[in-house]
Amino acid sequence: MALEKTWRWFGEKDTVTLPDLKQMGVEGVVTSLHHIPTGEIWSVKEIERVKKKIEEYGLTWSVVESLPVSEAIKLGTSDRDRLIENYKISLSNLGECGIDTVCYNFMPVLDWARTDLHFKNDDGGESMLFDFPTFAAFDIHILQRENASADYPLYIRQKAKKIADSLSIEQQEELAYNIIIVTQAFIHGVVDENSRDYKKQFLSYLKKYDQIGQEQLRMNLSYFLKEVVPVAEKAGVNLCIHPDDPPFSLLGLPRIVSTVDDFRWILSQSDSVSNGITFCTGSLSTRTDNDLICMAEEFASRIHFVHLRNTIFLSDNSFYESGQLKGNVDMYEVVRILLEEQMRRKKVGRQDIRIPFRPDHGIRILEDYNRTANPGYPLIGRLKGLAEIDGLQMGIEHSIK
Repeated sequence: MALEKTWRWFGEKDTVTLPDLKQMGVEGVVTSLHHIPTGEIWSVKEIERVKKKIEEYGLTWSVVESLPVSEAIKLGTSDRDRLIENYKISLSNLGECGIDTVCYNFMPVLDWARTDLHFKNDDGGESMLFDFPTFAAFDIHILQRENASADYPLYIRQKAKKIADSLSIEQQEELAYNIIIVTQAFIHGVVDENSRDYKKQFLSYLKKYDQIGQEQLRMNLSYFLKEVVPVAEKAGVNLCIHPDDPPFSLLGLPRIVSTVDDFRWILSQSDSVSNGITFCTGSLSTRTDNDLICMAEEFASRIHFVHLRNTIFLSDNSFYESGQLKGNVDMYEVVRILLEEQMRRKKVGRQDIRIPFRPDHGIRILEDYNRTANPGYPLIGRLKGLAEIDGLQMGIEHSIK
C-alpha cells in the first residue's frame, strides 16, 4: 500500500488547477480555507463548499494545511480560551465533513525563514537558501531588533556587518520584505502585507514574546493540546504538528518543535493517536543533530502527514533546498519506514492506515520560470519531486513484498 500522493493547493487563485492535479496523478488535495482570518470558525458550509469543488474532479480533501493557531494562543493571553473554543468548533466541523487530518504549527510570529528565494543550484534550477549570516544582518542592521547582537556569536556578527554594508538600501528593503511578507502572506502571516510600516508591525509582534521563553511556550502548547485533542479524537480527526523551520531559535524567539526531545515531550502531553506529527524532512534535516531515520522509527505510529524534501548543509548553520532525493536526508530509508508503518497499522487493525505525503517545495525549472507561484511552490519542480518519490516508493514496495 503506497503512501497517498497529495499536493498543496492554494485555492481558486492557485495557478495550478484541480484539473491539473487530476492529470498529474495526484490523489489527495492539501489545502486550507485561506479566505477565513486566523481565529475565526470554519463553518460546515464553507468546508463543504471547498470539499465539493475538490471532489468534482475525483480528488479528496486529504489534509487541512493548516488550521492556523492564533498568536494569542501561543502567547497565552486572556483571549486564548475564546480562540481555542473557535478552534474546537472548526475541528468538530471538519470531522463532521469527513476530513480527518489537520496540520498546524506552533511557531511564534515567523512561520518559516529563507534569505534568498532565487538561489541557483549547479544545474541552473532555482530553489531557496537560508544563509545565517545574512539573516543576522537582517535582524541586527536592517530590522534593528533591540539587543539582537546578543543572540549571535562574534564571528557571525562580523560577517553580518560586512553583508549589511554591502547591500544597497533597495537590497536591504527587498531582504526584509521577503522574510517578513513574501514568505508569509500566503500562509496566514501575522503582518499585514499592505502595511507601509510592516517592519514596525513585525517588531511589535516580536516584542510580545520578550517574556515568553521555551518553558512558557511549552506550557501554552500543553494547554492548547489538552483542550483540543479530546475534541479532535471525538471528531475522528488526527492533529499533526509541523516542525519549526528552521529548527533553531531566530529573532530571539523560542523554538519547541525542533528536536527528538521536543517531539517526545509533545506526544507525552496526550497519548491519544489524535496528538500526532507532520514529519517534515526538509525542516528537521537542517539541524545536524537530528537523526531523521531514528526519529521516523521512533515516532512512526504518530506520523499522520509527511512533507518530503531534501536539503544540503552549508557552513555557518546555513542550508539550501535541493529537491527531493539528493541531500542530507536518506529518502530511501524514510520512505521505507513509512511504508512499513502503514503495513503495521493495517495488521493491527488501525482505521487510520494511510499516510499522505506531498512533495514539499521543489526546484524551479523549465516552464516554471513562465508561471506565477508562491515561493517554493513551482509546478514542474514539484511534479518532478512527486514522480521521484512515487517511483522510489514503488521500488521499495516491490522489494518489501
